[in-house]
Amino acid sequence: MRRLSYSLGSLLSIEEVLECSQKLNEIKPEVMWIPETWGMENFSMLGQASKENTFSKIGSSIINIYSRSPSLIAMGASTIDIISNGRLILGLGTSSIPIVEDFHGNSFESPVQRMKEYVEIIRMALRGEKINYSGKIFSLKDFSLLTKPIRKEIPIYLAAINQKMVEMTWDIADGVIFYLRPKNEMEETISRMQKKKKIDTTLQIITCIHNDYEKAVKRAKKTLSFYIAVGKIYREFLQSTGYSEETGIIYEEYKKGGLNGLDEFVSDKMLDDLCIAGTPDVAVKKLNAFQNIGIDLPIIQFNPIDNVKESFELLTKTFSGGSNE
Repeated sequence: MRRLSYSLGSLLSIEEVLECSQKLNEIKPEVMWIPETWGMENFSMLGQASKENTFSKIGSSIINIYSRSPSLIAMGASTIDIISNGRLILGLGTSSIPIVEDFHGNSFESPVQRMKEYVEIIRMALRGEKINYSGKIFSLKDFSLLTKPIRKEIPIYLAAINQKMVEMTWDIADGVIFYLRPKNEMEETISRMQKKKKIDTTLQIITCIHNDYEKAVKRAKKTLSFYIAVGKIYREFLQSTGYSEETGIIYEEYKKGGLNGLDEFVSDKMLDDLCIAGTPDVAVKKLNAFQNIGIDLPIIQFNPIDNVKESFELLTKTFSGGSNE
């Protein structure tokens, strides 16, 4: 059986995340991922959701390394791993300039070096070491966790877009979290990097399913156009990998009139290359296409259409069928 995981999108309410977590406890996917943007705080939600879903691994997707110190992330990771009885996957990322600088008031500087030092410090802390650390960014003296972690090694997955971060991910991480990458580019990157060292390759996929095909497509295009409009790093990456025309138009229209109507400028080719959208039968075929390019663990990003509960039922039924009990 092929591996599968679900991400409970950041537009859900706390109650909806917990209800969806209960549903995933019946279905038993390998991992339940919970995102963090500027709404729900991630460690709090991971702890609560791990009580609703007692089977799946619990993944953060992603903890941003500019809004918490490495020591605090180690504390949070150890705490959640204890609460979940050793089920945490710690997903880390650099987030984006607007979130880091405008929302958190930090400078988006040296992301690759910063990530390297975060991973080093977090791993040392989880091993129970007393940390005296001197890096280019961080200097720590006599730090150690007061509570004893139940695992000395918690899997760390890194969100990676540009090549320097991809290279470092294969050097220091247990897995990679990809997002919004054209299939051809991703297949080539995975094939080349896995020859260097095997790690777990995951891809978070914007997924919209409805029995009305056009409704599903419109919802997915709306989400995709949002990320292209406001996410400079995604926009620039897609510009460099074959979608310069579409991204250019979307960004210009966004600057002129905001987010409304941007979905009209997402081509069907671009949508099919980056997302899963359509009726259930179409969606299964599109998931297979992603799995066949070297993605070990697809992450189905839930984007509800109309009623959240009914939409999630259709999503999980499409990919996971009934309960696996």
